[in-house]
Amino acid sequence: MAHENRRAALLKKHGLKGVNKPKRTPDHKTKSHMVLAAEGHTMKLIRFGQQGVRGAGKNPTSAKDKARKKSYYARHNAQGKPTSK
Repeated sequence: MAHENRRAALLKKHGLKGVNKPKRTPDHKTKSHMVLAAEGHTMKLIRFGQQGVRGAGKNPTSAKDKARKKSYYARHNAQGKPTSK
């Protein structure tokens, strides 16, 4: 039952709604989101994302956004690669 107490304490401390549910962190100086990841009795707080970054979206307009989207698909070997125009 110690892990249940620890889980409840971590959720309350960080203001999370549940385990494996990400939350925005607008007041954090560098990271934009956090999640309490759990697998079995192992729990870990993970902060991720960069503050202030918005994705290129489905229809990027600037050359910078188009290049970023192209790089993402190349880096992740993603399916549905964007067509080069």
